[in-house]
Amino acid sequence: MSELGPVVVTGPDDPAAAPAPGDDLVAFRSPRRSLWGLGVALRIELPAPWTDHVGVVGRALADLAGGAPNDAEPGTGPVAFGALPYDRNAPATFIVPAVLHGRSPDGRRWRTRIGDTDRPTAAARGGSGPEAPRQVRVRSARDPDDWCDDVRTATKRIAEGDLTKVVLARELIVDADAPFDPASVHLRLVEAAPHAYCFSVDGFVGASPELLVSRIGEVVRAQPMAGTAPRSGDEDRDRRAAAELAASAKNRVEHQITIDAVHEAVLPWCSYLDAEPEPSVVAAGPVQHLATTVEGRLSRPLPSVLDLVGALHPTPAVGGWPREPALDLQRQLEQTDRGRYAGPVGWVDAAGNGAFAVGIRSVELHGNRGRVFAGVGVVADSDPLAELDETRAKSQAVLSVLSRT
Repeated sequence: MSELGPVVVTGPDDPAAAPAPGDDLVAFRSPRRSLWGLGVALRIELPAPWTDHVGVVGRALADLAGGAPNDAEPGTGPVAFGALPYDRNAPATFIVPAVLHGRSPDGRRWRTRIGDTDRPTAAARGGSGPEAPRQVRVRSARDPDDWCDDVRTATKRIAEGDLTKVVLARELIVDADAPFDPASVHLRLVEAAPHAYCFSVDGFVGASPELLVSRIGEVVRAQPMAGTAPRSGDEDRDRRAAAELAASAKNRVEHQITIDAVHEAVLPWCSYLDAEPEPSVVAAGPVQHLATTVEGRLSRPLPSVLDLVGALHPTPAVGGWPREPALDLQRQLEQTDRGRYAGPVGWVDAAGNGAFAVGIRSVELHGNRGRVFAGVGVVADSDPLAELDETRAKSQAVLSVLSRT
């Protein structure tokens, strides 16, 4: 990495520093720790399959860090952001920003600069930000009736005993009369979903409710979600829906499949690992989910968070169960490339600390166009029309931000 002339400087951040519309932004904001950066110091390319080459990222960051101590504040020094493809057999890209701003759970702030040039935000440069689209059109990539037929096909295969669950996603295409600005979309999602994992990485923007995995020091955490009910905004109705969700045998079985799979994937790395005895119901915009926190202590030598990401993805919450039969059926029925939808998205530092969310409630932006997916877990007694309604509810949070004029 010597051609970069890396000078990694970490110091206190300006409390007034904040991303702005029009920024060349990478960001991952979580309830516990937030990181955002400007510019690109380095792009790290992972050959296909990306799951076999995650060590490339750690080596590149170690070269940039130049032997910085591993006990530094997580998220300081060089940090790589990645929005990884859903397909484990695809290549992937990580971005190391030229200037990184960070905030820890206790309110401490820092700034890391790679190289000798600072990168002020668009607002600090006196920019007003790009004009937002004035007209936005949304259409389904496939006829909804055809998609419902796919759900019926899946329930038949499940009833025949081929598999227990498959997650089917529905794609919406969003076209606008002007290019979408990823930074503006990210900032709107941060405002609309303050408790979500909000991210913007190379045109992939979203506000996920679900933590795939984090590794901070020796502590590993995940919060798998599976099982969904709508939210209406009426407090009493939503409370009743939450109670029905928690008591639903269908949803509890679907949820437990995911918890067991996550526990099994992470346990080999741990000296201790435990899950909450009962799931909670977590609100996520227009829907609410069953969620269970899994937390433990890692054995030494400590794995990188990317090792854990590779072991976990895709969980049954986005793929199905058993994994291979579910993924085979998913590919047959969806007839599209998910891109980075439902793939891992997050950050990793030179010590292997990091956090990755499941890339749902997201949009892939390319100029004037966006691709929005929403997925549902299909089991033997799934109702196609109810599943269709669930995709509409899940996509609404992102669509409402994209269509804001």
